[in-house]
Amino acid sequence: MFDTGNTGFMLVATSLVMLMTPGLAFFYGGLVGRKNVLSIMIQSFVSMGVTTIIWYAIGFSLCFSGGEGGIIGNLDMAFLRGVDPLTPFGNGQIPMIVFISYQMMFAIITPALITGAFSNRVRFPAYLLFLIAWLILVYFPFVHMIWGGGLLAQWGVLDFAGGIAVHNIAGMAALASVLFVGKRRIKDAVPHSIPLVALGTGLLWFGWYGFNAGSELQVDSITALAFLNTDVAASFAAISWLFLAWILERKPKFVGLLTGAVAGLATITPAAAFVSTASAAVIGILAGVVCYGAVSLKNRLQWDDALDVWGVHGVGGALGIIMLGLLGSTVVNPGGANGLFFGGGNFFFKQIVAIVISSMYAFVFTYAMLWVINLFIKVRTSEAEEGTLDMSLHGETAYEQL
Repeated sequence: MFDTGNTGFMLVATSLVMLMTPGLAFFYGGLVGRKNVLSIMIQSFVSMGVTTIIWYAIGFSLCFSGGEGGIIGNLDMAFLRGVDPLTPFGNGQIPMIVFISYQMMFAIITPALITGAFSNRVRFPAYLLFLIAWLILVYFPFVHMIWGGGLLAQWGVLDFAGGIAVHNIAGMAALASVLFVGKRRIKDAVPHSIPLVALGTGLLWFGWYGFNAGSELQVDSITALAFLNTDVAASFAAISWLFLAWILERKPKFVGLLTGAVAGLATITPAAAFVSTASAAVIGILAGVVCYGAVSLKNRLQWDDALDVWGVHGVGGALGIIMLGLLGSTVVNPGGANGLFFGGGNFFFKQIVAIVISSMYAFVFTYAMLWVINLFIKVRTSEAEEGTLDMSLHGETAYEQL
C-alpha cells in the first residue's frame, strides 16, 4: 500500500533529526563550565520525554488537525485519535504515523535550542513549566500557521524546514529569556571542552541532512537539492566565520569554525529546497558574516546570551527567510515561489512581514510566560546554586575532580 522507498527514507530522516537533540546537548555541554555541564545537557534530553508526551496528547492535533487559515488547530486528533498504522499521509506514499514521528522530532529540538541562552540561570522546575507552556503557546501555533494549513501558509509564506517555525522563534525566545533572567553572576572558564563542542557540531550537521532533505517528505530531485544545499551553505558559512574571526581576532578559532557551520545550517533551512546551489553558497557566506556581526553586536550590548542562540538561530533563521524572499526560484522548484530578484516582489514582502510577526510574537509571549511562571515558581537560580548547578540542582557531577 505504501511506497517502501519513501517510507524507509522518512524513517531514516526521522532518526537523523532525533540524533540532533543529543548533538545539541553535547554542543551546549562543551561550551559551558565544568560544574554546569549536566544541568544544560538535561534540559535538552528531558525535552525528548516531555515533548513526546505532549505531542502524543495534544501537540500533533493542535498543529495538523483542522483550523484551516487560522492560528491553531483543534483537538480532533488528540491522543492520535483516528490514526492507525494503515492511515495514509498526504498523497498516500507514507503512513501518517511516520509523519507524526518526523514532526515530533522537530518539536523536541526547538525548545531545547533556547536553553543555550540562559545557561546557569534557570532552575529545573521552572524550565519544565516553561518547556510545556512554550510548546503550546508559541511552537504549536507557528507550526500550524506555516505547515498545518494555517494563516501564514494560506497567505503564501514559505518556510521549507523551519526558518520561522524552528530557528527564528527559538532565537527570539532566547533573547526574551536573557533579558528576563539577567546576566550571570559567576563567570565560568568557558568553553570547558572544545572537543565536546566539535562532537556536538558533527552530530548536528549529520542530523541536519534529515532535517532539511527529509522535509520534502519523499525521495525525488528536490530531496537531493535540499541535501546538497544544506552542506554547501554550512561549509561556506563555516569558512566565512573562520576567516572573519582570523582577520578581526588574529586567530583562526576552532569554536568560530563550528559556530559558523551551525549558523549556515540554520540559515539555509527555510530555503534549502527553493534556491539553486549557487544561491545556497551566497546564503552560506552571508550567514557567516551576518551572524558573526550579530554575535559581536550582542557582546557590545552586553546581552548575556551565553551560547549565542539569538545571534546564530534567531538572526540566522530570519536571514534565511529573507534570502528565500530574494533568491527563491520556480525554475529550481516549481512548488516554490519567485523571489524579488526573479520578479516576486509580493512574495518578498510576505516573507518580511512573516518574520516581523514571528519575531514579535515569540519575544512577547516568551517574556510574559516567564513573568507568569515566576509568580508561582522562582525562575532564576540563586548565586549559591549558580556556581555548582550540577551538584546543587541535580546531585550529580560530570567529572570526578573539579
